[in-house]
Amino acid sequence: MPSTKADHSQGLLLFRLHNQQVFALGTLKIQELVPFQPVTPMVNQHPSILGALNVRGQTMPIVDLAAAVGKGATPKDTLASSFIIITDVQRQKVGFLVRQIERIADTNWRDISAPDKFLGSSTYITGVTKVDNQLVQLLDVEVIMARLFPLDPSKATATITDMEREQLRPMNILLVDDSRTARKQLSDSLDAINVRYQVTDDGQKALDLMRTSAQQGQPIDLLVSDIEMPGLDGYELAFAVRDDKQLANAYIILHTSLSSSISVSQARQVGADEALTKFDARELIDAMLRGATKKHRK
Repeated sequence: MPSTKADHSQGLLLFRLHNQQVFALGTLKIQELVPFQPVTPMVNQHPSILGALNVRGQTMPIVDLAAAVGKGATPKDTLASSFIIITDVQRQKVGFLVRQIERIADTNWRDISAPDKFLGSSTYITGVTKVDNQLVQLLDVEVIMARLFPLDPSKATATITDMEREQLRPMNILLVDDSRTARKQLSDSLDAINVRYQVTDDGQKALDLMRTSAQQGQPIDLLVSDIEMPGLDGYELAFAVRDDKQLANAYIILHTSLSSSISVSQARQVGADEALTKFDARELIDAMLRGATKKHRK
């Protein structure tokens, strides 16, 4: 029996951009916070990328987060008192320039809800919550990364053999991710190999769908889930699946923008079979084939 909860923090780092709106990133994505330092300009980059910076021997791009989410560039006269959030997401170290660091909030992710449509920045927002009666908007890192650092076409799809396709076709596959960009990447990778699947944007919806499918005699065989999601997150979803006899035989792949070195051990604690870092279609399909092989052997 997996533990009831992975031993990890699901906190939120709260910060402000120059327009004083409060935004947040999950702390599992964050490596450290550093005061602003002058950067080296880079050519042929997205206008939101200020340049490159060497932090502890590692060179990384620095993104003006306000500019990246359509709030206008951070004023140059405020740079000296601004901060850089060093993140490790989607196999890449990136620094995000923000105006002010607030604090880390121990927010319950079940209290995070989908953003209201009236929010002008909702393209970049994956959830909203309240901390001390103040609206906090959780940024969708997948959207930002996809726009600033387009996915290598060689990673977007995978070529498989006819035999591999036939292994996957009988499988009932469910994809779940709160990020619109991530859902499209997942869907495109399976569409390209002509394999059917279901997709949803919410962990609780995924769990309900799995229970309904099981009751209809068509249980989900392969579950591919994001980890950090508003409401029922991927860790909790994996545990709930393993804790339900009707669902427990599903092969669970946690698919995350988090560093795989962080996620693998946590994934095992909650009963997941694998944890993969977004996004490499070949790695994803190979993991699904391992799941299909395991199912065929039973």
